[in-house]
Amino acid sequence: MLMEKLTADKQGYFGKFGGNYLPDDLKMEFDRIYKAFQEAINDVSFQQELNYLLKYYAGRPSPVYYAKNLSKKYGADIYFKREDLNHTGAHKINHSLGEALLAKRMGKKKLIAETGAGQHGVATATAAAIMGLECDIYMGAVDIIKEKPNVDRMKILGANIVSVESGTKTLKEAVDEAFIAYSKEYETAMYAIGSAVGPHPFPTIIEHFQSVIGTEARAQFLEQAETLPDCVVACVGGGSNAIGMFSGFLEDESVRLFGVEPLGKGEKVGDNAASITYGKEGIIHGFKSLVLQDEEGNIQNAYSVASGLDYPAVGPKHCYLHEIGRVKYDVITDDEAINAFYELSREEGIIPALESSHAVAYALKLAKREPNKKILVNLSGRGDKDIEFVMKYKNTMTK
Repeated sequence: MLMEKLTADKQGYFGKFGGNYLPDDLKMEFDRIYKAFQEAINDVSFQQELNYLLKYYAGRPSPVYYAKNLSKKYGADIYFKREDLNHTGAHKINHSLGEALLAKRMGKKKLIAETGAGQHGVATATAAAIMGLECDIYMGAVDIIKEKPNVDRMKILGANIVSVESGTKTLKEAVDEAFIAYSKEYETAMYAIGSAVGPHPFPTIIEHFQSVIGTEARAQFLEQAETLPDCVVACVGGGSNAIGMFSGFLEDESVRLFGVEPLGKGEKVGDNAASITYGKEGIIHGFKSLVLQDEEGNIQNAYSVASGLDYPAVGPKHCYLHEIGRVKYDVITDDEAINAFYELSREEGIIPALESSHAVAYALKLAKREPNKKILVNLSGRGDKDIEFVMKYKNTMTK
């Protein structure tokens, strides 16, 4: 399998997914962004500045950790790529620093972003602060209550938090409102998209900045285990952490890749956010994807216990990787994720984000089903933000 087959074409399509379905004025602006991005990644000074920030500011490389206790308990060798140890607590800082540097290079004065769990919001606010940029973060009113620690962090960092009161008051509506605001300010602002979604060129831009995860993980695993992993697991909402991790292993045909979607409360429409599993082809937020929708094509509400996963679509490259069978996409319920949250905390002393807990839960099921395998999990974020919510939720679960 050649990597050039796994990159977007000139129109931004991965197979039949992706593209740019925007008004002409915004399409022209996105073309300018793509041109600036291509020039930047071929500019030694840009790459040096980004690498400096990733190493000395964000704390890269994040380590790969062998989970001895879980491995003994479940019968497989389980490893974690510790993106939770990055500055701001998740993988989001990787692309946020890249986007902020690109915005500054283009002469923009403000970053506009959406956020669900708040990790992208915190990372964007952090990048804006260090770059001297203004920052507007759009967040659903439900998520603002649920993820209060991250909201407070964004405010301390100087970001303006815009509460979104429409619809389900969660991530989809936050994206809607952020796009509307950006369409009025694009000459002076950059839309810092928070995942590997959106119109071309953003899926490509985000993957480029997140590919550091897979590049590091592959080399680190080879150094520790003296072989490649049998399985690589990552949670998938929009899909930035997963696409970054998978990018390091796509050409290794012996490595099986697993993307884990949120099944939420169940298979019923509105009870989950598993767009690859239950979605149909459709256009959302300026790109073609697999979208949760009814038979008339109306976009349906997405739900997950993890705010960062409750989006009714997914990055176009994930759709393509699913279509060609390179990645297997499966699901984990809310309760399974909560149980994995506690399992990792109590067995290894690592409190994971609820988003990452979906990947942990799947890895543990995989270990039981296929013992003696080497399993590498992308631990995309830490769970400080989720502690109060999880403790309340745990009390409502059936004993």
